[in-house]
Amino acid sequence: MKTIQISEQISPLQKARSAYQPKLPTALKNGIKSLKIVEGAKTTAADNADEIKEMFSNLYGLNIVTFEQGNHAVQQKTLNVGVILSGGQAPGGHNAIAGIFDALKEANPENKLIGFLGGPSGIIEGEYIEISDNYMDEFRNTGGFDIIGSGRTKLESEEHFEKALKVCQKLDLSAIIIIGGDDSNTNAAMLAEYLKQKDAGIQVIGVPKTIDGDLKNEHIETSFGFDTATKVYSELIGNIQKDANSAKKYWHFIKLMGRSASHIALECALKTHPNITLISEEIAKKNMSLSEIIDYMADIIAKRAEKGKNFGIALVPEGLIEFIPEMKTLIANLNDQLAKIGDKEEYNSACGCDQRVEDIKNALQAEDYKLFDSLPNSIQIQLLLDRDPHGNVQVSRIETEKLLTEMIEEKLAEMKKNGSYKGKFSTMTHFFGYEGRCAAPSNFDADYCYSLGYNAFALIQFGLSGYISSVKNLTKPTEKWVAGGIPLTSMMNMERRHGKMKPVIKKALVELEHAPFMEFSKNREKWALEDCYIYPGPIQYFGPSEVTDLATETIQLEQN
Repeated sequence: MKTIQISEQISPLQKARSAYQPKLPTALKNGIKSLKIVEGAKTTAADNADEIKEMFSNLYGLNIVTFEQGNHAVQQKTLNVGVILSGGQAPGGHNAIAGIFDALKEANPENKLIGFLGGPSGIIEGEYIEISDNYMDEFRNTGGFDIIGSGRTKLESEEHFEKALKVCQKLDLSAIIIIGGDDSNTNAAMLAEYLKQKDAGIQVIGVPKTIDGDLKNEHIETSFGFDTATKVYSELIGNIQKDANSAKKYWHFIKLMGRSASHIALECALKTHPNITLISEEIAKKNMSLSEIIDYMADIIAKRAEKGKNFGIALVPEGLIEFIPEMKTLIANLNDQLAKIGDKEEYNSACGCDQRVEDIKNALQAEDYKLFDSLPNSIQIQLLLDRDPHGNVQVSRIETEKLLTEMIEEKLAEMKKNGSYKGKFSTMTHFFGYEGRCAAPSNFDADYCYSLGYNAFALIQFGLSGYISSVKNLTKPTEKWVAGGIPLTSMMNMERRHGKMKPVIKKALVELEHAPFMEFSKNREKWALEDCYIYPGPIQYFGPSEVTDLATETIQLEQN
């Protein structure tokens, strides 16, 4: 077991926030010993039910559960529970752990919470700390994952499961809580199934975390951190809009985090009303080419220039490039060509960037060659960078915002020649991602994450495994939130990963027929040409609840 030094340096805001007591749903706020469990409908799977059933024979088809106030006493035996933070950071992670800790100690002061260090690798390698009262209190209502750290090691191999089981047995753990996104909770389901097969007597519960907002369904209305991150980004966008409308000389292109879905871009657009927002899912649905996207954006820029407005704001989703059909095909073919290179490190050291670009060009078919050749050299190089652990292009390292500005500049130069554009086009580019991942949680996320953690221990107390903590009815006051759990397998389908079909939790993309996108679509033409900018300002922690505790525009539109 390791020891961690506690910092004594805190800001006045952090000191004030440490006194904030997160609110709980009515079912939970009377205490962990005053609950009863209500079973709901049996579940299947999001898709490919037969395959999921075969792979998760011990977990498939479990019932949805909810908690109500009641006197159904549960034996309060002493429990040791492990917790893991998995994947990228998201605001509220510390409060999720605080909720687990408080529920666990309330059930029995002898219970212990073991924090595995550095993400899933901690449970494999046996690196951990016991979380104490004093240590926990240092992190309440703060951002970041520094309480125990996080990591992207995958718990998916037999070897990993065996090592994790040995560590759990050594620590006499009764349960493990994995706080993570869709991939992390997929791994939680696989670990839960393995432990059931081994009759290990160790439960596994998931908690839905990701700022991307793509881990959601009717029971998981939002993943934690999405509210805070989009409020942070929207404040920055609002600041830039104020500046743009003051200086009146720059077009600001802002790339926003979210590789697999455009929920962040859409929520920020609803909050701030920029002139242009690209939604990746719409581009894929309409089968838009890169040149059509450039034409669309250049047209708005030209129309604003006719009004004497040579400035504006454009929001770009991080994962846009993979949603453009022709670019998706190009990337797949680039992956194939890169896979053929033997020793990549030796090749990269022997060849300069320009040589690597030429080698790839010569290996591409005509259409792919034409598209690749049309891209700025800097983007060509970025497309050839090493892939992430999932085999995907590292889209955060591709400067899509700069790709668009360069290509739009070329388009506007052509339009100037034929007289269809007479404005000035000066640009600034930004990428907002890491700025929001470790922000101090909003009141909504502070309450939501604490409730998710407290609820996760309630699921353990009732002997459940293979569930994800669910707190819903989130547009209502906190006391009306509904706490419970849904089987992880009910969210899963089969997808191709690294050339093989694997069970994964299905990502929730922006639905073009749902209320949030429809609201955006209804207003975007007006926002494009008029200056309808909204300045949301910084996150409000203190004040009337209609200012401090509101859920996102997305949830409000979805539920109204």
